[in-house]
Amino acid sequence: MTEWLDGSQPVGGREGLLLRVLKLSEEVGEVAQAVVGATGQNPRKGVSHTWEDVQSELCDVVITALVALRTLTPEAAAVFAARLTHVAERSLGGAGDRPAQSAPRE
Repeated sequence: MTEWLDGSQPVGGREGLLLRVLKLSEEVGEVAQAVVGATGQNPRKGVSHTWEDVQSELCDVVITALVALRTLTPEAAAVFAARLTHVAERSLGGAGDRPAQSAPRE
């Protein structure tokens, strides 16, 4: 996919990389728009999206992030796997990965 995007990208080099990373903000905004639409929070538009739309937009965020990661490194799969392992160990691992608890308040 990155080859196709690279071939049709009007701006390349460092600026192209930065724009590809900034694309994430656009995609996250579309998630927010879909959530607002699914909950009917805009009184002018009412319910304009479904939760399936939110799911689709979240997938677009993931895809865009992975494309940006692949643009940064050809080892994107390994970098992602290592980070996923790190986060899982930090979140689900032993007590050594957890923040120290403060003393109880009196």
